[in-house]
Amino acid sequence: MIAALEAARRAVSVGEVPVGAAVVARGHVVATAHNETVRRRDLTQHAELIVIRSAMEVLGTDRLDGATLCVTLEPCAQCAGACVLSRVGRVVFGAFDGKAGMVGSVGDLLRHPHLNHRPDVVAGVMAEECGKLLSEFFQQKRDEAAEDGQGESETV
Repeated sequence: MIAALEAARRAVSVGEVPVGAAVVARGHVVATAHNETVRRRDLTQHAELIVIRSAMEVLGTDRLDGATLCVTLEPCAQCAGACVLSRVGRVVFGAFDGKAGMVGSVGDLLRHPHLNHRPDVVAGVMAEECGKLLSEFFQQKRDEAAEDGQGESETV
């Protein structure tokens, strides 16, 4: 989770929502990533998708059997689906996402009984630190938006 948090902090420095992810395989971190939705102008470019692709490339495989995906925020439906399809062995996440989380908050795609692959799940790892990073980021965005609106006057 520490590697995922470091990736999330890098996201802040480039103006991305601070969600970071890391894949651990064979006892080593093989890939890290953060959200790149702003840079790529593509809302599907979540940290989980990027890190899964990168890890498969590094490992020379199309499946991540036995690998662990660590992510700072509970995966959404898109990312939970990618975990299932890539056969990640375990998903470890930090902060819960009450608006879009699909590993227990809104739904639970990873443990759906009809799926042919269900990764192990460990929830709430370093949740406070992961959540704080997100809260601070969005508070800063709200503060910046309020400041931008202060010196402007409405003309009729």
